[in-house]
Amino acid sequence: MREIMYVQAINEALVEEMRRDEKVFVVGESVQGGSFGATSGLVQQFGPDRVLDTPICETGLAGVGLGASMAGYRPVVDFMFADFMYVAGDEVFLKAAQWHFLHGGRVNLPVVFMGAVGGGMMLANEHSQIPSAPVLHSPGIKLAVPSTPYDAKGLLKTAIRDNNPVCFFWHKMLLGLTGDVPEDDYTVPFGVAEVKREGSDVTVVANSLMVHYALQAAQQLEGKISVEVIDPRTLEPLDFETILKSVKKTGRVVIADEDTERCGFAGELGFQIMEKAFDSLDAPVRRVCAANYPIAGGYIEQHILPNAQKIIAAIEAVMD
Repeated sequence: MREIMYVQAINEALVEEMRRDEKVFVVGESVQGGSFGATSGLVQQFGPDRVLDTPICETGLAGVGLGASMAGYRPVVDFMFADFMYVAGDEVFLKAAQWHFLHGGRVNLPVVFMGAVGGGMMLANEHSQIPSAPVLHSPGIKLAVPSTPYDAKGLLKTAIRDNNPVCFFWHKMLLGLTGDVPEDDYTVPFGVAEVKREGSDVTVVANSLMVHYALQAAQQLEGKISVEVIDPRTLEPLDFETILKSVKKTGRVVIADEDTERCGFAGELGFQIMEKAFDSLDAPVRRVCAANYPIAGGYIEQHILPNAQKIIAAIEAVMD
């Protein structure tokens, strides 16, 4: 099987879905130029009518995606940075997420809201966040967070074909990551987690970039602590059954998520584990998340964001 980069996998998914369905189009800021490379070359293949550059107006481009999806198109709205989604909060979290329910299921909204997430590049607070919490707090919208090129392509294709609104968050620190990706058409189903590494002592649930930090931690602890690493791949829908099965086996849990610790996905998942698997736990659930602090640029970033060493410390703490 061939190896390609994470960003190439995203680009391939867009190309293949635009060829497959003429209702698919891309709209966003600098999509014709190819921000981060995810949309590079699309305008040359499909023209400016299907690859639309917009002004710096997030409410406008989100509104285009919202209205076009109601009319039967399948828009991919590229915010460039997912942080900019906050500007279009009404369109994304209130209108797109809830329109299907509020109109008795008569209207589908097959729209994908796509953007780069995460820190690590010293781009400061408005270009380094992971706004998964407001997405998960908005019933009716799905959230995919791929950690590998294979998942990036497969999940994006699933998102584009879905009749519901989907947020597709890709981590900018994974852009150059290479991995096996089939040339044949394939999709990755939503709500199906992957056990990235089997273990018996502690379960680490990690997503996006944190999956790789968790695997690094597991490798460093090999021979001392047996670590099972689970990648949910989508946070909504969430494959809780795979997580629960692992928790019952290991009895200890660490959740690694780059969003802020307060009111984030890790807190929600930890509480669900407590509710549904309390008797299986041999230690309190630990979280490894970003500090409750703006992600300032420069040297301070390393003190705010989670990393492999912080995951190791949490694993050792639950083992004690």
